[in-house]
Amino acid sequence: MSFYSTYGTDLLSFVLCALLLTAYHLFLRRKVRKNPAYSVQAVNTIARTAWVENIMENGKDILAVQTLRNSTMAATFLASTSVLLIMGVLSLSGQGDKLEGTWHTLNAIGAKHSEMWLLKLLVMLLDLFIAFFSFSMSIRIYNHVGYMLNVPLNLNHKAISPAHVAVHLNRAGKFYSIGMRAYYFLVPLVFWLFGPHFMVLATVVLIPILYHLDRAPKILVDDYNAA
Repeated sequence: MSFYSTYGTDLLSFVLCALLLTAYHLFLRRKVRKNPAYSVQAVNTIARTAWVENIMENGKDILAVQTLRNSTMAATFLASTSVLLIMGVLSLSGQGDKLEGTWHTLNAIGAKHSEMWLLKLLVMLLDLFIAFFSFSMSIRIYNHVGYMLNVPLNLNHKAISPAHVAVHLNRAGKFYSIGMRAYYFLVPLVFWLFGPHFMVLATVVLIPILYHLDRAPKILVDDYNAA
């Protein structure tokens, strides 16, 4: 049997899902360029920038500490969860022979070879490592921002202006969003274990859910455009 006839369905399904998700994010980026308040992430970027300016100008140290602590705790929890999921996937890799018959019961069109099983787990591990790295980087930058926020503005330090600190804080928020995206992408990858057709179906269902989560409330968009 040729390579294509053996693994072609799984690989084509994976490429199709990747193209669908890529097309969605290109669509979202295009909308944000036309309207900066189109997505929740873009609104959060605006809000974080205004928050930093308010904190540094008015000296609200307690509010800054509490907010950064909450953000750090959330990222820490999700990073720890990534490690647990990585351990779970690694345990599955050592039990492929025992689980192969059960997991492939509904796999009508995909490959059932052990090589494909390991490839699926490898892709899941890569996704989870991206999530772990992103949340860890988010925690790291949140810690740096905590020191920057407490630098008095009367020092006139060019590298620690509100605009500069806001860039760092938004970078932490970006890493946090990437980590959450990795979690969302894990859903089709889990369904891939049951068959490539389930992965495609999960991706088709996931995209409208992502749009619902990413889309900023219409009232925010209207208010931003009016301003």
